[in-house]
Amino acid sequence: MTDSNDRARPKTASSLDKLPPYLFARIDAKRDALRDAGIDVISLGIGDPDMPTPDHIIDAMAQAIRQPANHRYPDYAGSPAYRQACCDWMLQRFGVKLDASSECLALIGSKEGIAHIHMAFLDPGDYVLAPSVGYPVYSGGAVLTHAHTYFMPMNATGGWLADFSTVPAAVLDKTRLMFLGYPNNPTGAVASTDYLDAAIDFCQRHGILLVHDNAYSEICFDGYVAPSVLERPGAKDVAVEMFSLSKSYNMTGWRIGFAVGNARAIRALGTVKNNLDSGQFTAIQDAAIAALLGPQDAVGAMCKLYQRRRDLIIQALEQIGIRCQSPKATVYVWAQVPDGFSSESFATKLLEEAHVIVTPGSGYGPDGEGYIRISLTTPDDQLLEAVRRIGTLAQR
Repeated sequence: MTDSNDRARPKTASSLDKLPPYLFARIDAKRDALRDAGIDVISLGIGDPDMPTPDHIIDAMAQAIRQPANHRYPDYAGSPAYRQACCDWMLQRFGVKLDASSECLALIGSKEGIAHIHMAFLDPGDYVLAPSVGYPVYSGGAVLTHAHTYFMPMNATGGWLADFSTVPAAVLDKTRLMFLGYPNNPTGAVASTDYLDAAIDFCQRHGILLVHDNAYSEICFDGYVAPSVLERPGAKDVAVEMFSLSKSYNMTGWRIGFAVGNARAIRALGTVKNNLDSGQFTAIQDAAIAALLGPQDAVGAMCKLYQRRRDLIIQALEQIGIRCQSPKATVYVWAQVPDGFSSESFATKLLEEAHVIVTPGSGYGPDGEGYIRISLTTPDDQLLEAVRRIGTLAQR
């Protein structure tokens, strides 16, 4: 028998029932409960830089926010000045020439662009190809558009490169988008230009839009320099690339990024945005111009800091028997869990007994099981204290 109160409640979309709780929301809830109990919890979970936004960017924002013209509705596509700055940065950084009016779009953070591009290209029943270890929004966006996700397998032996060669023909017939992201979150893996060329060729042959998430392009170590997929021949025929200023310039809370590449895809994504949002605050775009075109010293200093932290934590983890590889990029270390644990059970044990937050690899996709992701965006003293606590726990 149906209760009258149940009939009165609004019915939510069926897609919400298929969407798992956002990974960090679950972790935050457990963290808050422990902190409410007076327990000191160290977070090596979310990759939120612990360093401030560089002063010259803040100064640009302070000046821009006092401009009355910036207090009006922004252009949903981004100000012409910001889009031109993005294109100038792409030319300077990667040698990629772009038209600011047709091949560039401002984003309210790259996460927004990744989510919205599903709406621009997918109909119910279509497929998305996503890495089997990757940013959860790749598959979450498919769920919300009543599409399906095929997870391209990846593993340590293959260098955590998503294998698109094994996608079944029946899936390919209905595939509209393929997501890749290198340098990779969460594994820290990097991709060769040969791999990117193969991905471009694959998408050309099958009529698929390649969406390359390049949010960590500037966080590189040991002399490695991350490429843009748009550097490669034929890329603009089938690819768009998402960039974020969050990690490169310590601007996570500012919510600013951009998409560049195939003009048709940029126009389609812009159509979605024009109907669903009103664009990013123009003063933030002005500050982002200062970030992209101003001094880059802070980026280099940040990479040195993260590289030092990477070395510290890898050495400490190896001493307590936790295996991991040294990443060439990103702000993460991807480590195997000890024998006898799943990703979730080990992460839970660390949180409840060592009071250290790490993210379970299973939350990033089916092939993430057996791993945890450790963020380097934590001050050195807390980072080493967290490793000490993990070591104490491992010796019990």
